[in-house]
Amino acid sequence: MTKEPAPRIEDLLRELAPQVLGTLMRRHEHFDACEDAVQEALLAAALQWAEKGVPENPRSWLVTVASRRLVDEWRSASARRRREETAAVLEVPDRGTAPDHDDTLALLFMCCHPSLSIPSQLALTLRAVGGLTTAEVAHAFLVPEATMAQRISRAKERIRSTGVRFDLPPEPERSDRLRVVLHALYLVFNEGYTTTSGTAVHRTDLTAEAIRLARILHVLMPGEGEAAGLLALMLLTDARRAARATDDGSIVPLDEQRRDLWDKAQIEEGVALLTRTLGTVPIGPYQLQASIAAVHDEAPTAKATDWAQILALYEVLERVSPGPVVTLNRAVAVAMVHGPRAGLALVGTLDKDDRMAHNHRLEAVRGHLLERAGDLVAARESYRRAARMTASLPERRYLALRAAGLADV
Repeated sequence: MTKEPAPRIEDLLRELAPQVLGTLMRRHEHFDACEDAVQEALLAAALQWAEKGVPENPRSWLVTVASRRLVDEWRSASARRRREETAAVLEVPDRGTAPDHDDTLALLFMCCHPSLSIPSQLALTLRAVGGLTTAEVAHAFLVPEATMAQRISRAKERIRSTGVRFDLPPEPERSDRLRVVLHALYLVFNEGYTTTSGTAVHRTDLTAEAIRLARILHVLMPGEGEAAGLLALMLLTDARRAARATDDGSIVPLDEQRRDLWDKAQIEEGVALLTRTLGTVPIGPYQLQASIAAVHDEAPTAKATDWAQILALYEVLERVSPGPVVTLNRAVAVAMVHGPRAGLALVGTLDKDDRMAHNHRLEAVRGHLLERAGDLVAARESYRRAARMTASLPERRYLALRAAGLADV
């Protein structure tokens, strides 16, 4: 046994969690029972390793403990027997090595199966692949633990009832299924970087977990350009996190951020990922978004930003992956290159798009462009509408202050 500090144990357990679950799934199937057994083994490890040290083969230790928990559960006539055997389980010795085969990728594909709703995909990914407890997943999405437990339980039942196989999808399906996996990780990151409700500007627990899982995916699928693109996008975006808010939690817009606070190492890593990928594989939306983020990050000042290049990238992105959010972002680039009135004309094309009906960013961008165009009264009203629409308290405060600043102009 070797002594490890508590944070190192937590990191190790999260790294090993999907590998151990994959091993159990390969041996026994029954996702719900295997996942519960792994969670209990992780808890046992957290308690024992902090006191006695990490075993020589921690993965094998977890597989042994989880397997015993699983067998005990199947054999036991009641929960009482399982509680009585807990002490013995905690003393499991380190016996040999677990299989070298890593089933993390198969686990990711299963958790992001298209038969599951997006909230269920995210919850299962964070719990089964991320190694988070139900309480931690509930906290991540700001819902009661009981609600999240029910959501996870329904997702497990869905996997069981639909006969989702624990294996990599066949080649004809793999690209479509990979898009679902990438989208799930993208949503986790976005919720962490731009928290949609509550008092926080960002949630570093979610962004860090999304980046960690994206790293795993990139290692497991090194030839997939979009997996590399998503990781690069996360790194290049997260690099600005320290400059996004003041000490009192007020939002700082991109053009006003202190660029000396940006994480240069993350920017370099993200750019290097893009450099290795672009031109070697078919380009996709995550690579394009990462390229846009790289143009922002590499500009020494806001004024030095190459908006013409950003606009060109958005035009390609809109052809590759059209959608109202891409159009809205392109409108900002259009305004920076061709003037605010040109940007406003493009924003106006989204007014009848039902997908943007409750998106406060449409009104926020409109307010910004109206302010730049000198129409301060209309800008103030747009900022006020946007403030009423968002559930994020920092964003609401930022937008309200923008409106208030125009009140006496």
